[in-house]
Amino acid sequence: MFRMDWNQLRGSALATALGLAGVVALVPAAPAFAQSAPQPRSLPDFTDLVEQVGPAVVNIRTMERARPTAQGGSGGGQMDEEMQEFFRRFFGVPMPNPPRGQQRPSPPRGGGGGGGEEDTPRGVGSGFILTSDGFVMTNAHVVEGADEVLVTLADKREFKARIIGSDKRTDVAVVKIEATGLPAVKVGDISRLKVGEWVMAIGSPFGLENTVTAGIVSAKGRDTGDYLPFIQTDVAINPGNSGGPLINMRGEVIGINSQIYSRSGGFMGISFAIPIDEASRVAEQLRVSGRVQRGRIGVQIDQVTRDVAESIGLGRPQGALVRSVESGSPADKAGIEAGDIITKFNGTAIERATDLPRMVGNTKPGTRANLTVFRRGGSRELTVAIAELEQEVAKAATPAKPTPAPDDRPKASPAAQSLGLVVSELTAKQKADAKVKGGVRVEAVTDAAQRAGIRAEDVIVGIGNTEISNVREFDAALAKADKTKPIPILLRRGELASYVLIRPARP
Repeated sequence: MFRMDWNQLRGSALATALGLAGVVALVPAAPAFAQSAPQPRSLPDFTDLVEQVGPAVVNIRTMERARPTAQGGSGGGQMDEEMQEFFRRFFGVPMPNPPRGQQRPSPPRGGGGGGGEEDTPRGVGSGFILTSDGFVMTNAHVVEGADEVLVTLADKREFKARIIGSDKRTDVAVVKIEATGLPAVKVGDISRLKVGEWVMAIGSPFGLENTVTAGIVSAKGRDTGDYLPFIQTDVAINPGNSGGPLINMRGEVIGINSQIYSRSGGFMGISFAIPIDEASRVAEQLRVSGRVQRGRIGVQIDQVTRDVAESIGLGRPQGALVRSVESGSPADKAGIEAGDIITKFNGTAIERATDLPRMVGNTKPGTRANLTVFRRGGSRELTVAIAELEQEVAKAATPAKPTPAPDDRPKASPAAQSLGLVVSELTAKQKADAKVKGGVRVEAVTDAAQRAGIRAEDVIVGIGNTEISNVREFDAALAKADKTKPIPILLRRGELASYVLIRPARP
């Protein structure tokens, strides 16, 4: 039997009109959970946000100086070809050429007639006002190489801007216009940002000023660079949006629109923004000194794979695998070794290898930091003095070492032969060249070792969590290894260390 719901009966116009109370009694009552079901949410209204933030968003145009060609022209033919290629590659469409005779060269600088320099348009981007006295944040690539920067406000006032500083690594730049009483943005708290929340962008895509687009946060902490965990959104971002703000529903800037993923140069649903907390740290240094100081410790790192983590007892893939240590660097002086896995920096866990350069980079040079290092099955604490990151200098490639003649090659031990390895003792010179205390040199590789990626002339310095000093220790460690599981081998190739897993063939 169904329960009669007299409230429904009393409120039913149909039942009242027809007098069919018995019929209504046959209708089951709505389940209790349906009465508390959430109401459908309406789409957000962005009009108030546009009115609130829009006045603080600016259009940025850059100019560069170009000299006329020897024929007295402005090089327009070559420029047209370059721009045509640019539009074909990045926008997927040809750039329409102006009719002949209607090209619009810029007037010569100084009004001195022919032979002078000319200002030619270089690019268009976006930015936003940080302070009421005229500091503006944008992308470094928007102003890079510009001889003149023009900032246009939402009220159409235009100012020449002075570049205070730019940082290529984070793609953040600060420019200054001479004005006061300007509307400035509010900076949001990036820790409150959630995946799925609505966000809005204002900028100048393709030079179309004050264009508003909206979408949601697709992901946080996307690794697309060494120093920035990007915010990924599906907000429509196109060329010209670069440097504009990403705004939350509270009217706060939470990012700078910087990159897009695209095969044509146009919007494809994946956009990236620089988190405002990272950008603000950079902007503050640029405003104070015109440059950014970053820490360094002098290591080259790589990810830790799940297989390697499990095979050496680390448990789960975490930390940064040290592939090489720069001689005389802070890491070298602190005792860090190639093959170490740095799992914590100043007590903060390193979940991914890219976390380490961000943490070190954000540390003031001259300070000391504590590192937790996983080495040969155990953790140890080290203290490192942070140095300042200077311009990177390319290192010369390590010259190849001569291979012994076939008659001089050592014979493989039974344990090594089962894995396809032939190894030999390291000479004092080879140890010095490889910057190792001990180990064995790989002379020949076949079968399982070859499939693992080991090469002749590699130096094996560890098996699992056992350090190897010579062939005898190598054979002993290999004999004890569980041949039913992948065997982790720590090797050096040139100055780089890495783990490889040899998977013995099953009998």
